[in-house]
Amino acid sequence: MDVKVSQRVSIPEDELRFTASRSSGPGGQNVNKVATRMTLLFDLENSPSLSGFQKERIKGRLATRINAQGVLRVVCQRHRRQAANKREAVERFGRLMAEALRTRRPRKKTQVSRAIKNRRREENKRRSHLKRLRSSAVDQDE
Repeated sequence: MDVKVSQRVSIPEDELRFTASRSSGPGGQNVNKVATRMTLLFDLENSPSLSGFQKERIKGRLATRINAQGVLRVVCQRHRRQAANKREAVERFGRLMAEALRTRRPRKKTQVSRAIKNRRREENKRRSHLKRLRSSAVDQDE
């Protein structure tokens, strides 16, 4: 089954590797015996499913999750069952990839309106006046 990232991009499940390890947190005796935490590993560098541009964009946006060999790592240990953690890791991987590949609209530069500038100046004048009143009262007491 393929992991659908977007309408144009899907990644075959055979490109994903999974490793299981012992999970932390609650679980009683089970947590010490059963490897329920799932780690999804995706070799981004050698993936034939993505173009060079897509790989660069993913590297830039998911840099903290990618190691020096170019392998993307997603860990899930929320559930007490290995199958549920595997399913969630695949879903999370799909969401991460979709978000990384999404093109963002460029920000339009806007100017601060004259009314807002005037409001800020008036507030500064008011605060300045208040502080001046306070300081002169202290000077008279001494």
